[in-house]
Amino acid sequence: MDNPDKGRIFNRMDSDLIIVGGGLNGPALALAAAQAGLSSTVIDALPVATREAAEFDGRSYALALSSQRMLAALGLWDGLADLAQPINEIKVSDGRVGDASVFLGLHFDSAEIEEAPMGYMVEDRYLRRALLDAMEASDHITHLSGETVVSQQVDPSSVTVTLASGRDLSARLLVGADGRQSGTCARAGIRRTGWTYGQTALVCAIAHEKPHGGVAHQLFLPPGPLAILPLKGNRSSIVWSERDAQARAINALPEAQYLEILRPRFGDFLGDISLAGGRYTYPLNLTLANAFVSDRMALVGDAAHGMHPIAGQGLNAGLRDVAALAHVIAHAQRRGEDFASPQVLARYQSWRRWDTASLAAATDLFNRLFSNDNPLLRIGRDIGMALVNAAPGLRRNFIREAAGLTGELPDLMRG
Repeated sequence: MDNPDKGRIFNRMDSDLIIVGGGLNGPALALAAAQAGLSSTVIDALPVATREAAEFDGRSYALALSSQRMLAALGLWDGLADLAQPINEIKVSDGRVGDASVFLGLHFDSAEIEEAPMGYMVEDRYLRRALLDAMEASDHITHLSGETVVSQQVDPSSVTVTLASGRDLSARLLVGADGRQSGTCARAGIRRTGWTYGQTALVCAIAHEKPHGGVAHQLFLPPGPLAILPLKGNRSSIVWSERDAQARAINALPEAQYLEILRPRFGDFLGDISLAGGRYTYPLNLTLANAFVSDRMALVGDAAHGMHPIAGQGLNAGLRDVAALAHVIAHAQRRGEDFASPQVLARYQSWRRWDTASLAAATDLFNRLFSNDNPLLRIGRDIGMALVNAAPGLRRNFIREAAGLTGELPDLMRG
């Protein structure tokens, strides 16, 4: 997988794209570029053995239907379909499920749209493996693992990066897919705007007695939201937000005490629960790059925008970046344009920056509105959700939004 000559263009450039970041968005972009006949070098800070780990660690992703379509277009879905859990319904509650005083605010059913289901849950280990295997099989992709970039330099026709190992690589376009602390973004001199929430997400997976029926739950609790997302079998993924100090204390507890804290928040609607896989925490913040492009450089995923997980749209937004960038550069390539020129990259930025800023603002507003127990706010938000729930047309629009079917879709997401 780490053959430095694989997929190389034999001229003064090592590849058409250098992609910094080997998580999910970076490999997806390399595969999308390969479909357009473009070569990529993917620089991954983690060793391949870490990416290939087969054990279930509790991490999973909610893929919107548009993201599933993209994986299918990249040739990945056939190997993932039997491992993915369809999301048939989403239920939003202002409080704990099963509590008689709780207002069930919203109910979204995939049957209300023609393209059902609205999405799928896929475990991280399966998605990582599918991306690695596809990169390995492509003659257009060079995967350098266990490497980091220490500097980048742009000239009128190319961009060059220097690795920590001392090696230099050059390409026509540099893409930062290296997360919220993106070195690619910082080295390009792009500043970021954002703030912390004083919340930390606790992430785990649970096994439970009763079947979930493919129903995803979003519970709004005073310390922060709690998402219960269905996995294959009688298992669910949990993303649970608490105030920072409380989250640190909870995560330090032994398993039995951790579950004692979770059960009252979770309720008993799925019967008894137990942990399945590891436990993780990550601090919650909002961070937006002030620009998504610079000279011969573009940002995708969390490198461009990191937002609150309240809507479960982080990976979907990143994959939409990838699909949009692939769309822009592929169409430019066909027209004989320099796909890394400022004019071409500006098309990508204008396509994605407004959408991601709007999504970030919406998640920020919902978190602030719901992460409290103010009785007046609770009355207002419950009335608002009831009005949406009673309006079929509006509810259908929300379902299509959750499925990623609204707005201008890139080629890879059109199905």
